[in-house]
Amino acid sequence: MTQHRRADRGAGRGADGGVDRTADRRAGRMAHRAAARSADGTANGTADGTADGTAGADSADGTANRRAGSAAHRAGRRDGGARRGHDAHPRPPRPLPRRHRRRSGFRGRRPLFLLVCGFLLVGVCAATGIAWDPFTAAQDQAGKAPAAAIGTPWSVGPADGTVEASEGSAGSAPPTDGASPTADPQATAAPGTGPLPFDLPGPAALRSGAAGRKLVFAHYFTPYPLSLDNASADKDYYTRNYLDPAGENGKHGAYGGLLRDRPPPVPPRGGDWEYANLQQEVRTAGAAGIDGFTLDLLSLSGKNWERAKQLMAAAHAADPGFKIMLMPDMTSLGTDDPAVLAGAIAELGAAPSAHRLPDGRLVVSPFKAEAKSATWWSRTLEILRTRHGIRTAFVPLFLDFGAHDGDFAPISHGFSEWGSRSYVGQESSTRDVRRAHDAGKIWMQPVSVQDARPNQGIYDEAGNTATLRATWTRAIEDGADWVQLTTWNDYSEGSQFAPSLHNGHTYLDLSSYYLTRFKTGGWPKIVRDTLYLTARTQFAGAGPTGPQSLLMSLRKGSAAPRDTVEVLSFLAGPAVVRTAVGSAKDTHEAPAGLHSELLPLEPGTSSAQVVRDGKPGATVELPYPVDRTAAVQDLQYYGATSGRNA
Repeated sequence: MTQHRRADRGAGRGADGGVDRTADRRAGRMAHRAAARSADGTANGTADGTADGTAGADSADGTANRRAGSAAHRAGRRDGGARRGHDAHPRPPRPLPRRHRRRSGFRGRRPLFLLVCGFLLVGVCAATGIAWDPFTAAQDQAGKAPAAAIGTPWSVGPADGTVEASEGSAGSAPPTDGASPTADPQATAAPGTGPLPFDLPGPAALRSGAAGRKLVFAHYFTPYPLSLDNASADKDYYTRNYLDPAGENGKHGAYGGLLRDRPPPVPPRGGDWEYANLQQEVRTAGAAGIDGFTLDLLSLSGKNWERAKQLMAAAHAADPGFKIMLMPDMTSLGTDDPAVLAGAIAELGAAPSAHRLPDGRLVVSPFKAEAKSATWWSRTLEILRTRHGIRTAFVPLFLDFGAHDGDFAPISHGFSEWGSRSYVGQESSTRDVRRAHDAGKIWMQPVSVQDARPNQGIYDEAGNTATLRATWTRAIEDGADWVQLTTWNDYSEGSQFAPSLHNGHTYLDLSSYYLTRFKTGGWPKIVRDTLYLTARTQFAGAGPTGPQSLLMSLRKGSAAPRDTVEVLSFLAGPAVVRTAVGSAKDTHEAPAGLHSELLPLEPGTSSAQVVRDGKPGATVELPYPVDRTAAVQDLQYYGATSGRNA
């Protein structure tokens, strides 16, 4: 099994006292471990804090020393990829009830009377399910094929939903027309509107019945909220210190700056702006169908702790149905006392937003649970029960599930692992889910987009959207009980699903499609032509022209690097798709349903447009130009969607 192991986090001082994670790598190598220092530093009036120089490269949120017999990589914070412009994925509007009112002077207007009667008849039919069914029946088809070459399409045919050519271990693909839903059609958005290619079921449908038992969480990383200092985007902390290679007094210069992307800029707010921004993030996640956050508890004091408590309150205020699963980060908390951790868990667990099972047990899911023994965790859970009166459901997340599940099984409600960040090597998920279920435990499956970490000198080949599609497919086909999106907002690893400057809502919108299938059991029907365009802004092998000295290299076990533009089309019917990649223009025929077309990366910008019956339709442009040279190395995929071009 080739797996990506989650970075251990080392906490440092700076703008927010955040933490970095260095890669915990096994598969024949000595594991890299980060020295976890939980020092949530202070800032000079804004988020501009200076960090003490210790071994390793301090970032504003943390440092990590990589050791265990490997060349030392100086770890600052994790790199992130952000999206453009839009702060929230709007909830689909619920159709308003019709009200028929008789107008004065109606008598004698026979044509109008007949017209009104016709509308009434349509309304009755719709209400009884006679005239309109937003989903049609189909079955999932399993299918795996070799990785697609450039220019080889991957699609689902309009008849049976079979795979023509898949990428890596992308697994079975969604059928064209979808399968019968378990969700209530009345809870969907009004047909013909919205940014998604389908009608997303409303919260009432996704959080109740069978759908409500299949939970989807997103991993929330406290160092990277929407804003660090409530300043305008042209001069805020992200711009001055994280995106600029010379930021934070040049401490990130060796790897070209801490981040390559950021959260979408938000205007300065009055009052308690941090609380308001956290509420906005909750609403964005909830509108995409996400049930809650797994909250990475990096420290038990300082800014990250305060922000964790703020998030608990903000979640309940913004959306009482949105839940927060507590995830103590055992690479950075720095306590060996079970009573200390139990006290912190009890404090956060008292919040109404804390995730509990229907029987009232508080869910506790520590990151890298194997950092402490099962005996140590038994003591922690016992203290929670006896001193704080809290019964728990323990769902440990491992960096090496296979080595520790046996020891932890007697005290665990379920299991999870951090998972791989490349579309190859996902087959081990099937074994892991089966192993958990055979032990009578639930399984929380990791689903990811990509991973690129300049400050650690490593990246995974995501294959445009292939990793997102492959990991979601595994969660669906293997019967996972819960899903964790890894991550919501860890911009220093480039792994975020959250809307960001360079990706807009691309990955979050795509995730909503698979999320609907995961929760309802039926593929949603595609009712709007929608295009998604992804590409890097530089070639994988390009060297930076600036002074950057630490370059990212491919992680062992990842797919091979590739230079491709992907046009991912969701079409209500067959159509021609016109493409432009730099100066190269082309067309391809795309079937109804989901279809992936790979094109060679070329210098310049990329765009695509649906053409049906000679008439232009949905159009998407990726406005970030590709260049053969670049000042700094940036191996994240950028994304855009036709559904949110405005």
